[in-house]
Formats: sequence, structure tokens, C-alpha cells
Amino acid sequence: MYKTVLLFIILLAGNTLFAQLQIPATTPNKAQQALIKRGYGMFIHFGINTFADIEWSDGTIPVEKYNPTQLDPDQWVRVAKEAGFRYVLLTVKHHDGFCLWDSKYTNYDVAASPVKTDVVKAVAAACKKYGLQFAIYYSLWDRHEPTYKDKDPQVYVNYMLQQLTELFTNYGPICELWLDGGWDRKPDQWGIDKIYALAKKYNPLCAVSVNHTIVNEEGKRKFTLPSDMTEDNKYYFHYFPSDFRLWDPKIINLFDKKQYLHQGRSYYLPFEHTICISKNWNWFQKSVQLPTRSVDELEELFYWTTANDNSLVMNIPPDATGRIREYEANTAIELAKRLGLAAGKPLPKNGKFISLLQPVTANNTWPDNNNEYAAIKINDGKMDTRWAAKDTTAQLEMTLDPNQSFDKISIFEYQDVRNSTDGFSQIREPRIKAYNIDIRINDQWQTIYLAEETIGDCKVIRLPKKYKTNKLRLNITRATAPPSIYEIAVINRNR
Repeated sequence: MYKTVLLFIILLAGNTLFAQLQIPATTPNKAQQALIKRGYGMFIHFGINTFADIEWSDGTIPVEKYNPTQLDPDQWVRVAKEAGFRYVLLTVKHHDGFCLWDSKYTNYDVAASPVKTDVVKAVAAACKKYGLQFAIYYSLWDRHEPTYKDKDPQVYVNYMLQQLTELFTNYGPICELWLDGGWDRKPDQWGIDKIYALAKKYNPLCAVSVNHTIVNEEGKRKFTLPSDMTEDNKYYFHYFPSDFRLWDPKIINLFDKKQYLHQGRSYYLPFEHTICISKNWNWFQKSVQLPTRSVDELEELFYWTTANDNSLVMNIPPDATGRIREYEANTAIELAKRLGLAAGKPLPKNGKFISLLQPVTANNTWPDNNNEYAAIKINDGKMDTRWAAKDTTAQLEMTLDPNQSFDKISIFEYQDVRNSTDGFSQIREPRIKAYNIDIRINDQWQTIYLAEETIGDCKVIRLPKKYKTNKLRLNITRATAPPSIYEIAVINRNR
């Protein structure tokens, strides 16, 4: 077994930079411990895209387009505090290259816009005011910066190091550096080791990672889904060093493992999830008001994503006025009250799952040769596998331990998806329109829940008393298309 220790080495050419090396370990180092402890952060996407109703842009939107009329970063962080978040993760530069601070190295920033407020400074100050930690998202891929196209990758790496030095020296402690856009070059062309060293020089407890951290074959861009990371020492770093795993917006398996390989050595890596408060899954806010996810769904996703020493950031973007919309703030605050979040208290956990990997049968299943839609997919601990029926009515039966009680059932339905006008956001439409939940008591089926409504993204059924049974049945009586279910969880809330 390896021990986690701190080593200090000189890393950047021409500079004496002392940094924490990532070394082989089977337990979290101090930066990872800090990441796990804070656990729940608010992601904030805001920038030039906010004013163009799009998710990604190519760096050609005129800087004059950025023009918030009521810019209020203090409100953003106040909402984060009221909603129980422990840190704020601000998108300081997206793929378009527009910077939310006054950078000496580009004129594509807030200082060149009609509203010159240094947003990074304002958010960092508000985090200090409200007692939250401050983190930054920085895109490696920059579609505006001319040096990005230089034949020598180091020229652009130097540009990034200069900008990151500005960020780490002018805005107080940064607890996390979330890097994105690495797909546009080979991993060794980004200077990740130098970026990592820079972050650790200014804050040894800063957790650093790059989106799409892990691959299933060393040295090759062949990714494995986070939900398949259920075996230690099977998968490899794509970007090294990294303190945690990222694959936005995927969700891990409930049997998630923590040991990953680099050059024959094993390293401990937790996972940080990213979700949107928006039901339409948009990162940058749109001019049209979009619905939020239900508090039920957000609660279940919170439990799922923060389990097993992993963490969650939830995106709540300000709109073109420069403020977070009140109804979205209210959803996040309501979730905090539901969860009982409070500063200094451990993050709450879900109850005991009594359904995971239990035998399941279906009276009809969509035909395929690889069991892709088999009934056993509904309780395998994965959010991206599913059972599907071949008819519009269907029954699923799950065997349970009759000695284990339960008082909650959560169901995640697969839905038909179409893209909205921005080409990125989603509109999801449920298939199931009527169903009931039955349990076997004294060799007879008894209905404990009946619904003439959709299941949708997540249906949570909180029962007023505890039940025990050896069989539970989902009986789908009406659907607009063959129904499909990602996951059914039968839970004892331990209350």
C-alpha cells in the first residue's frame, strides 16, 4: 500500500515553483480531502454566450455584445449561501476565450466591454463575505486567442500560464481549478503538469482536474463511461496529474471505485459531478425562461452524486441582466431546506437501498441481441442503462428481501429527447402516462400507489409507513410509446 505524502519540486522552467506532486495512494490526499469535505458547489456559467442565446461560440462575437444591465455578483453568491452550497465554481473563460476579468494578455475581456466590472474579483470578494470557497473553470481550448494556433504548443501554454498566474495571485485562495476543452489537442500539448504546479504553488489544497480525465487504454483517446468505473486499477489517466475525475455531465455508478493507473502506478481519484438546475440542461442562461428540474429529482440526484466520497456542482446561471432568476434561486433554496443543509454539518445521505442488483423480470422487453434493454438494467446502480418494453403496457417484477423494510421508491424514466433552438439544450417528453406500484402480501398483489400521471425525469414516492415484501411490481397501464426505465430504487429512509 502506498502512503500519501507531500513532495515539493521545481517545475516551471525559469521559475522556482514549489508544488504538491500527485503520488501513488489508496487514500485521499489533503487536497482531495478538502474537495470531499466541501462536496456541494454552485456552478456559474456567465459570459459572452449569455448575450447571444447560445452555449458555445467561436470567439468572434463582438465584445460590445457583453452588456449586463443589472450586474450583481453579490446576489449570485448570496443565493449560493442561502441554497447551502459550500463553494462557487465560476466559469472565468469558456471556449470562446472571453475573460470575466481584466487580463493583461487579451483585449477580449470585460475591461473592453461596455460593463467593465471585474466579475472574478466581485465573485471572489462575495465568497469571502459569505464564507464560501471560490473555484474557477478555465477552458484550455481558446477559439479567440491568436497564439492558440501557433505551431509550437508551448507558445499558447505560456499564454495560459500567464492568465492563470493573474487569477491565482489577484483573487485570493482558489480551491479548485476545473479545466475543459482538452479534446482539441493531444494531452501532452497542454502543459497540464505546469498548470498543476502553478495551482499548487499558490494553494497546495487546490484540487485540479481536466474534463474527460480517464480512458480505458493508456495513451489512447478511448474513454470509458463513469458508470462503468466499478473496478479498481482497470482504467487510466488521460490527463496527468489530476486530483479528481470529471466527465461532464455523466453520473457515476453507485459502486464507483477510486483507484486509477498512470505508468503502472495506482492513484486515488474521487469524482465531481456536474448537473444543471434547468430541466432543459442549459449551461448559459437563455432569454426565454426555462423550467427547473423538480426538487424531488434534484434531491435524489444530490444523494446519488455525493455518495461514496464524490461531489456535485449544480449550474445556476445568471441571465443577461446579470442576476440569477428568482424562480431558479427559489428551487435551489427549497432543495437546501428539503435536505437540511447547514454550514458545518455533514452532507445528508439517502436511506438504505434494498433493491440494488435484486432479481428482476419483465413481461415484455424490447428485442435486442445484447440484452441492452433487459429488465436487470433498472437496479444495476447506473443512470445510463435502461430497460425498455416492446408494448405500450408492461409489468416489471422485482424480488426483494422480505426482512428488509422500505418507505420510499424513486423511479427515473427514459424520455424522448429533442434539441431546442440553441442546438444544445434538451426538451424531454415522458412516455408513461399511467401506472401503479403493487407489492405481494399474503400471496396477493396489493396496490400501494396509483397514478394517472407521468413519471418523468424522477418520480419519488414517499410512503406514510414502512412495508416489507418479497415482490414489488411496476404496472404500466398507459404510455404513448414503449416505456423505458433507467432506474427503480426501493429505499428505507431510516427515519
